[in-house]
Amino acid sequence: MGKITGFMDYERETPEQRSVSERLQDSKELYKPFPPEKLKLQAARCMDCGIPFCHSGCTLCNLIPQWNDWAYKGRWKEASDTLHRTNNFPEFTGRICPALCEASCVVGINREAVSIREIEKSIAEEAFERGLCEPQPPKTKTGKSVAVVGSGPAGMAAAQQLTRAGHDVTLFEKNEAVGGLLRFGIPDFKLEKTVIDRRLKQMTAEGLTIKTGVKVGTDITVADLRKQFDAVLLTGGSEQPRDLPIPGRELQGIHVAMQFLTQENRRVAGATFSAEETISAKDKHVVVIGGGDTGSDCVGTSNRHGAASVTQLELLPKPPKERADSTPWPLWPQMLRTSTSHDEGCERMWSILTKSFEGEDGQVKRINCVRLKWVEREDGGRPEMVEIPGSEFVLEADLVLLAMGFLHPVHDALIKDLNVDLDPRGNVQVGADFMTSEAGVFAAGDMATGQSLVLKAIDGGRKAAASVDAWLRGGVSVLTN
Repeated sequence: MGKITGFMDYERETPEQRSVSERLQDSKELYKPFPPEKLKLQAARCMDCGIPFCHSGCTLCNLIPQWNDWAYKGRWKEASDTLHRTNNFPEFTGRICPALCEASCVVGINREAVSIREIEKSIAEEAFERGLCEPQPPKTKTGKSVAVVGSGPAGMAAAQQLTRAGHDVTLFEKNEAVGGLLRFGIPDFKLEKTVIDRRLKQMTAEGLTIKTGVKVGTDITVADLRKQFDAVLLTGGSEQPRDLPIPGRELQGIHVAMQFLTQENRRVAGATFSAEETISAKDKHVVVIGGGDTGSDCVGTSNRHGAASVTQLELLPKPPKERADSTPWPLWPQMLRTSTSHDEGCERMWSILTKSFEGEDGQVKRINCVRLKWVEREDGGRPEMVEIPGSEFVLEADLVLLAMGFLHPVHDALIKDLNVDLDPRGNVQVGADFMTSEAGVFAAGDMATGQSLVLKAIDGGRKAAASVDAWLRGGVSVLTN
């Protein structure tokens, strides 16, 4: 795989980032182009490890050593074919995946892991540049129709798979454009939306029908949907945000993260908003509550607005700088992660509990906080948080962004009228075949699992598509994973 001694001959290298001063002036992607010669050397670091643990680390089971070898040899068609065999959208995951595969890379036991994510992205870009991502319309049609409701990564993957299997597929999206949180949640500096549009051209050329601005359950009734289609696949997101119901929550200037991020993405796409509608961080003291990726995206966006200061609060304790003993290789490591957004300017605070908001004239101005200590339980259960006496403090805050995750899909008319069962967490309950409690209605992605990663949504969409295909055919699916 690659060069036998490559992992000893070459050090890990990733693309150079644009300077902070430059990238804060726009919403373009952060990284400079990576020369093909350097990419080949990085692919050469993939060792002949015998058991590629990266396969198990990657939810999609990508054939990583194989396409690394093709990239090292400059055989881009073979690399692209191998990459697309398990992943419909490597140009997405190559940009925004946390790279679970790299955490389980064998080279990473005692050296820096292979730059798998960058190689994945580069193969996809080479494939588009060389015209290798041609539409793959089905050779024969089944005469069956499928409605895919929700156009995030799960819906897009399922729709493409089912279209290629020969079904007449319609992808429904309630917003004005396809992509779900890929388009309306993830900032352009991480994923420019032209990347999505480029793939959509391939999908429509394959025969996919897309209907945007259609809210299923309202604009089209569930009864009509069931009459018009032989099968329905629900792939909407987990969009019910976790709120923070503490004193002062009603003050102006406190928003859930997606209100802020979605508006910014629309603004970058050319939309305009009135002064009353606009959520701006310019010249404001911004506090982001929540330490995950969504919180990091709020940090980067606030800095691009020109915030006076940005502070990010996390309830949990600060992770160790290196892989924790509790998560040894090849597990996904518990460790401190610093994003490019944090590098642009942010004060990070851990083990902080937000107690209340205070304001003036109805506008938030301050946050009352207290520091925590986490106490191990004798029964071995989850540690308990305990407020540290006398550790109370106040943060100045003109804009507060709640980035504490999502609970479950919104229980709107779609879910209620379909009458599908929900699991104890409020997600749509499915069996091993992705079928819900209603025959012919399937679900995948965050709709069925709760909030998760893009690559897991793609994987769920692909697997659900195979189940839908098998059900429509009354037997075995022609689709493979």
